[in-house]
Amino acid sequence: MPFALLLLGLAVFAQGTSEFMLSGLVPDIARDLQVTVPAAGALTSAFAVGMVVGAPLMAALGRRWSQRGALLGFLCVFLAVHVVGAVTGSFEVLLATRVVGALANAGFLAVALVTAVDMAEPGAKGRAASTLLGGITLACVVGVPAGALLGQVWGWRSAFWAVALLSVPAVVAVARSVPGGAAEETPPPLRGELRALRAPRLRVTLLLAALVNGATFCTFTYLAPLATEAGGLDGAWVPGVLALFGAGSFVGVNVGGRLADRCPARVLTAGGAALCAGWCALALGAGNPVPALGLVFLLGALSFGVGSTLVSQVLYAAPGAPTLAGGFATAAFNVGAALGPWAGGAAIGAGFGYRAPVWVSAGLVACALTLALATSVTPAARARRTAGV
Repeated sequence: MPFALLLLGLAVFAQGTSEFMLSGLVPDIARDLQVTVPAAGALTSAFAVGMVVGAPLMAALGRRWSQRGALLGFLCVFLAVHVVGAVTGSFEVLLATRVVGALANAGFLAVALVTAVDMAEPGAKGRAASTLLGGITLACVVGVPAGALLGQVWGWRSAFWAVALLSVPAVVAVARSVPGGAAEETPPPLRGELRALRAPRLRVTLLLAALVNGATFCTFTYLAPLATEAGGLDGAWVPGVLALFGAGSFVGVNVGGRLADRCPARVLTAGGAALCAGWCALALGAGNPVPALGLVFLLGALSFGVGSTLVSQVLYAAPGAPTLAGGFATAAFNVGAALGPWAGGAAIGAGFGYRAPVWVSAGLVACALTLALATSVTPAARARRTAGV
């Protein structure tokens, strides 16, 4: 992989840290800005909505910019709003910075996915996508716990300053290492790209990505109460459990990226079946900490291995939408990240207990697996079906 692609991963790491770090900072923000905890929790929802809506819109906005120019523009806006968020005393201003930051994050990731594919060797879209998504998994393993620790020691504002500082070397790296592209080239007509995005295979792949990532974040969001209430672990174990899932995710996104270009159908079918079985096993065995911890690592690996493969398949499925494909892949990922926790929370609220989100995850993956087998979304699977294999 080109070194510039690793630098893009650094920027994604900073942005992923910002997206998820508020989970440990909400009480402090509520107390400092004199709002209720649910109101402070809306900061997370605002970011998620901004990511979903902003990904295709920002990708369309940046169509006539060079790739380097678009990446720098989005990254500088992202950096600036975190500085504003770190110094403001107004909850309304902080909420606005989360929305604007999400839009910039969405635009950056959408353009970065396309840029990564352009920089990668032919037939290596899966590895390129997994390198970027590896930044998100590292954010779960390192960035989010570090942000929570900074918040405990120096206050929640220090976490915002840390994200801004992390973005500075990313700005320099993008300016020096990412090819400038050709801004003078006319991009494909927007209408043509939108028409290409209506292809049945692409729509199914986007739905699969949303389902699998919804399953991932459905359980990940409630891992803490699952470990303590269902598993009987002490609260001190929670950071380790979350880091274990994140470590598995990092392994899965890298292994999945290497396999996604060579045998995507096998990753989706075999990996999807293993993922569904793993969620069922965790739901049944959550009360036994030793196997449950092993399953947490394994499910992190399978979730992001299958999920990153689906993101790369979106890029393969949209050759007629070279500038918008990354935006819709980003949107699908974040639709899952938003709806999964909602579905898990609804199951808990209905009185089914803290194992319920894990069963919801199993159901979502089962739906995705059934749809994938019925529609044969990958080129290899379609070829085998055509040949009667």
